[in-house]
Amino acid sequence: MLDLLRRLVLEVAAADDVHEALATIVRRVKEAMKVDACSVYLKDEGNGDYVLRATDGLSPSAVGRVRLRPDVGVVTFAGERQELVNLEDAVAHPRYHFSPGTGEQRYAAMLAAPILHYRRTMGVLVVRQREQRRFSGDEEAFLVTVAAQLAGVINDASTGTRSIRARKERGWAAWVIQGITGAPGVGIGTVVLPSPLADLASVPDRETRDPAAEERSLRKAVAAVEEELAAGRASLVGRVPVDVHSLFDVYAAFLADGRLLAATVERIRKGIWAPAALRDTIMELARAFEGMDDTYLRARAEDVRAVGRRILVRLRAVEAGPREYPPRCVLVGEEISIARIAEVPPGQLAGIACARGSALSHTAIMAQALGIPAVMGLGHVEFGRMEGREIVVDGYIGRVVIDPAPPIRAEYQRLIREEQALSAALRELRDLPAQTTDGVRVALYANTGLLTEASPVLESGAEGIGLYRTELPFIVRDSFPPEEEQYRIYRSLLESFAPRPVTLRTLDIGGDKSLSYFPIIEDNPVLGWRGIRVTLDHPEIFLPQLRAMLRANLGLDNLQIMFPMVSHLDELEQALALLERTCGELKAEGLVVPRPRTGVMVEVPSAVYWAAELAKRVDFLSIGTNDLTQYLLAVDRNNPRVAGLFDQLDPAVLGAVQTVVDRAHQCGKPVSVCGQMAGDPAGAVLLLGMGVDVLSTNAGSLPRVKWTIRSFAKEQAQVLLGQAVAMEDGRGVRRLLNSALIEAGLGALIHASDGAKGDAAAS
Repeated sequence: MLDLLRRLVLEVAAADDVHEALATIVRRVKEAMKVDACSVYLKDEGNGDYVLRATDGLSPSAVGRVRLRPDVGVVTFAGERQELVNLEDAVAHPRYHFSPGTGEQRYAAMLAAPILHYRRTMGVLVVRQREQRRFSGDEEAFLVTVAAQLAGVINDASTGTRSIRARKERGWAAWVIQGITGAPGVGIGTVVLPSPLADLASVPDRETRDPAAEERSLRKAVAAVEEELAAGRASLVGRVPVDVHSLFDVYAAFLADGRLLAATVERIRKGIWAPAALRDTIMELARAFEGMDDTYLRARAEDVRAVGRRILVRLRAVEAGPREYPPRCVLVGEEISIARIAEVPPGQLAGIACARGSALSHTAIMAQALGIPAVMGLGHVEFGRMEGREIVVDGYIGRVVIDPAPPIRAEYQRLIREEQALSAALRELRDLPAQTTDGVRVALYANTGLLTEASPVLESGAEGIGLYRTELPFIVRDSFPPEEEQYRIYRSLLESFAPRPVTLRTLDIGGDKSLSYFPIIEDNPVLGWRGIRVTLDHPEIFLPQLRAMLRANLGLDNLQIMFPMVSHLDELEQALALLERTCGELKAEGLVVPRPRTGVMVEVPSAVYWAAELAKRVDFLSIGTNDLTQYLLAVDRNNPRVAGLFDQLDPAVLGAVQTVVDRAHQCGKPVSVCGQMAGDPAGAVLLLGMGVDVLSTNAGSLPRVKWTIRSFAKEQAQVLLGQAVAMEDGRGVRRLLNSALIEAGLGALIHASDGAKGDAAAS
């Protein structure tokens, strides 16, 4: 489906005007969904009528002539409700209407998706079938995805504007390179480049006297790469979630498309040997993608190059047999394909380091699923010089060290040994409460985003899920997941933890979390269209998610719903209204769902000041200290150039968190913290002193936090908090808390990389 959508977007982008674009869309959607008709109705802003603007299946003469008043027809019903309408027999719907001369009366089944742009209904995309049938969840997902893409096309055509994001190169220091945390942990190993001799740029020009032989070699190489991708996908069965397997399709799609092979063969037949023909084809395709305005399409340039390198490896026969990997290998490159990750034998992959990507890129998702430390976003690095060198991957602070000096290596090795020993020892605390020495209980919940993490979370002793990131199932797909798929995921999660509470955060995309099929292109994405802003503007995406959550809670009643990135009271009220509407609609369908506890993520400064008013409207507040720190300190937490300024122990951050806790408690509402501060032993002490009710962190950090809580009295934590907020910077706070941890016998919790990174910077 992603390949179909990609080709559709390319064709639409190449259209001369909106009319040609709409004609392309209805034709391609009809072909892809194998339906009898596809049409686009656009809303006339002057009088609100819906005008038929393009069709493949209805009478062509009806285009531009058929106008539906806002209160007439199922098409306008979908636009009015801003919801997908799926009808087995459209004639039976009370709003059914057909326009004479269109041929609509020949069709029974109907699927209509509203075309929405920033909450505004721009039109409706409709497909029809002659026989009665219910369209599937995948068909719903595809049409919603196309409609969402179409909204941007229509808006661009009407406003004549396009957003262009400048690309910048990052500098890098020799031997020590700062990047972005992709997956936590520390790994030491030997650098392995994905394709050490597959440098397309180094392929020399050469003529061939036997084009037929060169073409046979090329086709054989392409077939070998297709087999590698299939084998790599199959090797992950049972190791990572099924939804992660679909990431392979992104790479396989370029080969299946056929254009790459055809263009290369054409060059070979002109007398160029296969490697040079492949080089020129890959470079041409990559440049074409890089020149596009669309962020998603620009990103495909690296996919093209990755596939080209794999073909070149086979073409030049540099891998005669199965590749040998060192016992502890670290994959390093511009981007590490999931196929390459799958090739490394289990137990031998020590880490991953990439020039590109973020914590939610495909590679990072795979690393998190496998428990492998990863660092992303290293920038422009001459990777060719690294093959065979020793490297440290510090996924905690997003840094790699090449050829570490003996003291640096010793520090990281000590950290690894201590963490292994500590993890084993802390398992004894699993069934004990997180209770201070003076009898104060703090609830410890876990953060998660993959169903495969359910077992580790339960084994860690978590009392519930404080944050389930619902966007991950959206990220690994090539279209919005249908309601039924979401329902199955949520139901499985709720059942696994019942009766423990499970907090599902509604879809939180935008900023550094984008969907390949729904790109958000902005000059300043961190301050842009993200979180609740996106879902409120797209109720056709938001409402099915709420329905899936509420249905999954039937008979369990352990669901908590949390809204992200709320910055205004009106946003919360709209979200709660949509939740109430969904409860009412389900009741009308015969499903009496219990109203879940609701909460708000406090992540922006305005929410700090609105904390009391927010608390009056929901059942709990949850502080996301990662984003809150980012906004309070004006530091992009994904930018390695300012990573040193990002400090959750900064007194300004501590003061903001305390304000939220105090104002929520005055309203009788509990407060949780689900950012990195909750998983930091030093931060946990301060949060204990503030009176935070729930700490939510990843399963690996939870035992450490429990040990910390059980080693301090609340009164002692309050004294330390008073000293911390009086300091002038986070470094002083860290020194204060480290001393307190050592004095309490918790020196093993002080991160060894804190000392190692200072030495590394000086080397």
